[in-house]
Amino acid sequence: METVCRTGIRVIGDQVHEVQDNIVVEDRVRLFLNGEYLTTLVASPDRLEDLGAGFVVCEGLADTVESVEVSGRDVRIEAPVKREILLEMESSGGYRVLGEAKKVDSSITITADGIRAVTSAIESEVWRRTGGVHCSVLFCDGSLVTRACDLGRHNTVDKVVGYATLRGLDRSGCVLGCTGRQPSGMVAKAANAGIPIVVSRAASTDRGIMTAEEAGLTLIGFSRGERFTIYTHPERVPEVLKKLRISWSKQVT
Repeated sequence: METVCRTGIRVIGDQVHEVQDNIVVEDRVRLFLNGEYLTTLVASPDRLEDLGAGFVVCEGLADTVESVEVSGRDVRIEAPVKREILLEMESSGGYRVLGEAKKVDSSITITADGIRAVTSAIESEVWRRTGGVHCSVLFCDGSLVTRACDLGRHNTVDKVVGYATLRGLDRSGCVLGCTGRQPSGMVAKAANAGIPIVVSRAASTDRGIMTAEEAGLTLIGFSRGERFTIYTHPERVPEVLKKLRISWSKQVT
């Protein structure tokens, strides 16, 4: 992703010195759907085809995308739209389409080690170098297929989902990993894309957990090192459920 070098004055205690920092580039990207203006996103200006395709799928407007054309900062998407388009602003400043999240239909499971593998893959070199981006990863059939970084956490999800959509991957067999917190809008993106498991390094919100529960999505938060917390649909992590039942039985006896 695109970065620029900027000069700053760093203060550490009583020490002051000049530094050259890598800064993430911020831009505005206009999306057009089937020839009509859709919305403008504040985003990192890379992987714009994936961003456009993923936005349409993650907002539940379409399950597939026929084509994406990028001209400058304009992204033109052609897709079979399934619902009326009404947008609202999110707390992060991004936009989402009004409506209920789709129900997730998937029988995949994941192990504790699988969750930790997703978590370790989230952190990218640009994430460590700039401190100014969010990252998302997509695992399909247990393997990492793509990683995306962007100044907006919503955009990172759109980019990895768009990557999978444009390549015809079965999203119902995928696991999404994110650096950002999981409010309802973020959870709804994964559900609309048909992704059954979301792993985040950060927290969720009460509405995020409610959305995951209603959509049939397994939401895992605070995944860092050896720890993680499963908030909804733990049946997709049978190893953990088994250990919990053993713990309960010991307490009873």
